Amino acid sequence: MPKQLAIILVNWNSFDLTRDTLSSLQKTNFKNYDCVVVDNGSADASAQQLQEAFPEIILISLNENKGFTGGNNAGMQYALDHGYEYIMMLNNDVEVAPDFLEPLMAPLNNDPSIGAVQPLIYFHHDKNLIWNAGTKYNPWLGICSTIHYNKRDDAHAQMQVPKNIDWITGCAFMIRATVLQKISLLQEKYFIYYEDVDLSFRIKAAGFKLAYAPSSVIYHIAGMSHKSKEKGKEGFVSPKVHFLNARNRIWLLKDHTPWWAIPTVVLFHAFYFFSIGFYFIFRARWQKWLAWNKGMLEGLTQRVSS
Repeated sequence: MPKQLAIILVNWNSFDLTRDTLSSLQKTNFKNYDCVVVDNGSADASAQQLQEAFPEIILISLNENKGFTGGNNAGMQYALDHGYEYIMMLNNDVEVAPDFLEPLMAPLNNDPSIGAVQPLIYFHHDKNLIWNAGTKYNPWLGICSTIHYNKRDDAHAQMQVPKNIDWITGCAFMIRATVLQKISLLQEKYFIYYEDVDLSFRIKAAGFKLAYAPSSVIYHIAGMSHKSKEKGKEGFVSPKVHFLNARNRIWLLKDHTPWWAIPTVVLFHAFYFFSIGFYFIFRARWQKWLAWNKGMLEGLTQRVSS
C-alpha cells in the first residue's frame, strides 16, 4: 500500500541544499509520506550522493534539465501512478517546521471543495521576515502578488487567519491527486516561472478552492533558482531569467485574462514592458534588453500549449 502523501523535490547540481531539506523533512511528526527526489540531469554526482545519504528516498533520474516543470511533473506522474492521495511540490531550498504537514492536510481532509493548499513561508535568513503569507491576483491589471512580502510577522496578526487565496506558490504546493488527474500536470513549456499560477488558475476553473494554512510553517532560501553568486556586467540575475519572465507572463495573461479585463491588462502591461525595457537600456544591460524583447516576442507569437 502506498503512503498517503508524496513530497516531490527537484534537484539540479545542488546536493547541499537538497540534503538540508531532506534532513529537515526527517524531523517531521507526520510520517505517512514518501519523498520523491527528481534529479534534473545533474552533472555533479549529487543524485548518487543523495541516494547514498538518504536510502529511503525514491530517486528518479532524468537525462537532462527539464526545469521546474519537467522535474516536478516526473515526480507527480510517479505519485499518480502509485496511488498517493495527496501530492506536494516542495522546493529543495527550504527548512520545514516539524509539524508543518498536519495543518496542510487538515483542510484537504475536512473540506472536499479545497483542491490545494499552501503554508506560511518565512525567509530562511531571517525567520521573522515573511516571504509569502498568502496571495492575491488583480484580474483588471493581471498582477500576481504575495501578501505581507518582506514584512515582520509581529506587525501582521491577520496573517495567522486561514483563508482562501488566489494562487499557490510552487515553493510549497499540496494538491489532491484526484484534482491533478482532472486538470493535468504543470505545463512543461513554462520551464520555470508562472507555472504555479497557471496550475492554480486551472484548479479554480475546475471548481475547487485554494487554501492558505498559516499553522503550517516553512523557511525559504529565496532566489536560489535565478541569482548568481557573483555580480557580472549584467548584474546578478541572468538574461535568461528575464526572457522566461517576459514570455511566461504573457502566456499566463493570454490564457487566463477574462474578456472584460483585456483593455486594462493590455494598457498596463504595455507600460510595464516598456518601462522594464527602458530600464535595461538606461543601465546598458544590453543582453537583458535583448532577452526581454525575445521573451515578449515569443510570448506574443507562441502559445504555451503549442
